Amino acid sequence: MAQLVLRNLVKRYGATEVLHGINLDVADGEFVVFVGPSGCGKSTTLRMIAGLEEVSDGVIEIGGREVNHLEPKERDIAMVFQNYAIYPHMSVKKNIAFGLRSSKMSKPDKDKRIQEVAAILGMTDLLERKPNQLSGGQRQRVAIGRAMVRDPAVFLFDEPLSNLDAQLRTQMRLEIKKLHQRVGNTIVFVTHDQVEAMTMADRIVIMKDGHIQQVGTPDEVYHKPANTFVARFIGAPSMNMLDAELSEGRVIMPEGLSFPMGPTAEARSGRITLGVRPDDLVPRETDALIQGKVTVREPLGAETLIYVDTPGGEIVAKADGRNPPSVGEQVRLGADPDNLHVFDRETGMVVR
Repeated sequence: MAQLVLRNLVKRYGATEVLHGINLDVADGEFVVFVGPSGCGKSTTLRMIAGLEEVSDGVIEIGGREVNHLEPKERDIAMVFQNYAIYPHMSVKKNIAFGLRSSKMSKPDKDKRIQEVAAILGMTDLLERKPNQLSGGQRQRVAIGRAMVRDPAVFLFDEPLSNLDAQLRTQMRLEIKKLHQRVGNTIVFVTHDQVEAMTMADRIVIMKDGHIQQVGTPDEVYHKPANTFVARFIGAPSMNMLDAELSEGRVIMPEGLSFPMGPTAEARSGRITLGVRPDDLVPRETDALIQGKVTVREPLGAETLIYVDTPGGEIVAKADGRNPPSVGEQVRLGADPDNLHVFDRETGMVVR
């Protein structure tokens, strides 16, 4: 296990800069997930840590030593890719053993290590099978086992669940989380799926256009987003964004409704973007933020999501599943002031 440090990490392809000075400290034994839309730089960052991409500028440290100019095999890392990259003509045992091909361990020690890893992954009874005799989830476990058998300082996962169906993805998320709790290695995991990030990470690194937008625990990035991009990207459905004015502790909506926000030190007045998550926006007659007509209902059992056409556009709110408003019904919607997010209209950065 080891600490991972990125300092002012830059990547250029010719004159085009795609990573713009990434700074990050990953603690020993921490599970960190990079998440963001396609092209944001998350996989490029991972490949630079692995030594598969050259560093244009900046420093990468693993376990206190700079690794910029070390070959991948010298960095004490193991990488699991999106495609399983396991050998179809080899048994599960031989595929896992392939991770020890350059090791100086004796054969008995290698066999012991393979058995230990197979036991951790629940694959002891599958060691003699070929990959075509395994399910997708089992094949992915073989790829993880080949990485684990080396006992690396840092595990790197590059969207390893993307090729699995929804049920297997859920199962493998749980298995990888349990694996981390059991072995305690440092893990850096890349995904475009914010659900994977929220359910697996100790901390999430949210990226956009080669910049880190926010680093925080799942609770922090969900409940205290740093800007409108993070607020929209994390959470499904996305956070509602409403144009409003802030004046003397009250939010004033375009159609004249107002809502007490309480004192706000950074911005007592001016144009703002008001963010409110669908889970926090509910039908209410008093202290309403906004009103409109229900256009669509999505029953989810105990609750129903309602899509409401308002003067500021369509928004999503939550209603009781037993007696939700009807399609076509006019509703007034409000939220607890503690659950409202105020963003600067121009910069998109959080104010409160």
